[in-house]
Amino acid sequence: MLNRTEILEALSRWYDAWNAHDFEAVMALFHDQVVFENWTGGKAEGKVALRAAWGGWFADHGEFRFDEEDTFVDEAAQKALYRWTLRWPSREPGREGQPEVRCGVDVLHFEGGKIVRKLTYSKTTLEIGGVRVRLRS
Repeated sequence: MLNRTEILEALSRWYDAWNAHDFEAVMALFHDQVVFENWTGGKAEGKVALRAAWGGWFADHGEFRFDEEDTFVDEAAQKALYRWTLRWPSREPGREGQPEVRCGVDVLHFEGGKIVRKLTYSKTTLEIGGVRVRLRS
């Protein structure tokens, strides 16, 4: 069981690994039995499936950056919730490559010192090239 300081240290490694685009360092933080659900409804169960799902995204990441906005830690429950802002070249149809800002929240569950569940939620409105745009359903 991680204490609050250890959870915050794991999250610091998490942010650093993502922003360094270090796929192996990101994957090292996950439990073998991880369950990931993203904002589009996609789901990966197990580290092998997550690696397959994210491998292409990291290979063609478009210089993304995540900025931490708020972080909440529940040591007893071994959970963290953090609000983030993603900045990257848009992949939205008709706006590909334009600067995009997307805001969301991740809920992370820890087990055995690793992330065993990652639930990602995103606002349905984002900013592309300085203009607010609703996500397509």
